[in-house]
Amino acid sequence: MKEINDIIVAYQLARKAGQRSALATVVRVEGSSYRRPGARMLITEDGLLTGAISGGCLEGDALKKALSAIHQQENRLVTYDTTDEDDAKFGVQLGCNGIVHILFEPIDGLDENNPIKILESINGERENAVIITLFSLESKTHLGTRSIIKSENRLGNLPTSITSEILADVQQVLDSEESELKNYKFENELIDGFIEFIKPPIALVIAGAGNDAQPLATIAHLLGWQVTIADGRPTHATRQRFPNAKTLVTKPAQLLPQLNIDAQTAIVLITHNYNYDTEFLGLLLQTDVPYIGALGPKKKLLRMLDKLDMNTEANRSRVYGPVGLDIGAETAEEIAISIIAEIKSSLSRATASSLKEKNQPIHVHTKSMS
Repeated sequence: MKEINDIIVAYQLARKAGQRSALATVVRVEGSSYRRPGARMLITEDGLLTGAISGGCLEGDALKKALSAIHQQENRLVTYDTTDEDDAKFGVQLGCNGIVHILFEPIDGLDENNPIKILESINGERENAVIITLFSLESKTHLGTRSIIKSENRLGNLPTSITSEILADVQQVLDSEESELKNYKFENELIDGFIEFIKPPIALVIAGAGNDAQPLATIAHLLGWQVTIADGRPTHATRQRFPNAKTLVTKPAQLLPQLNIDAQTAIVLITHNYNYDTEFLGLLLQTDVPYIGALGPKKKLLRMLDKLDMNTEANRSRVYGPVGLDIGAETAEEIAISIIAEIKSSLSRATASSLKEKNQPIHVHTKSMS
């Protein structure tokens, strides 16, 4: 979501400056690639790049392709075959051993359903969504980023003849929460559809506004997470100390009703106030919040659970305490990194193990439903 938000801001600035722009989207990957389908980059007429479609090796050539799309005012699909040992013919040396298909779309600011408008509709929303991008590996029928669908509304235009097929696939993606690649028959041609599942950003609630909460809030903000700071001390939970977070001065009983807990919510207890942490922990264990972290030794957590009369195996396994991954962290900044990494791995259902021990592909591949 952070990449999408950055692209929206960059587009608005470019339009205000009278600069035309194009959106580059990775729509399909075969084999290995630095970025996966759904990676985006905005290219403006003056050469400014926002976002990324690779580790930096494609961006130079992508700039040329984007400027061409802007000047011709038509969508264009470009394929980079990095399995070819002579990949220097693209002007890039990738070495990723994969095939990357990138769709370039010039942005028409007068079109109320242009790709940026579609991206804007999920900015700040805490709701799962699906973006439909239509292109073709066999022809020049690149309809582009056509629509976004959420649980109760839809923005954009889908081709009438295949709308029902696409909507059925969208529902499947919403149910499985996994993006898919699909084929459709459109005007006697076979076209491809990237049915992309979009989650809302992680919402991090930090109970505690001490100095050690500041690097945690800062790193979360850099990742594009939505950060809330809660503390009972008005001198600590301030916008001056946490400029990029929502701040709440409140007691635990009043805090919970102010939170919108969903499947992308993480809550960390670092108040250094035993009574505050204990009371809030007891309230949280009665909710379905997917991640609860508690700073401090395990014996502190067990003591809190005993006091709450909630020391069950289910509750002990549910709370991440001591919070964070074991990376040898000592400073507040290092501890913040360990906490952020644990939250990300937990909500992504990842192992948090070293990648060199992984025998499967690093990324989860988009499913093909051809």
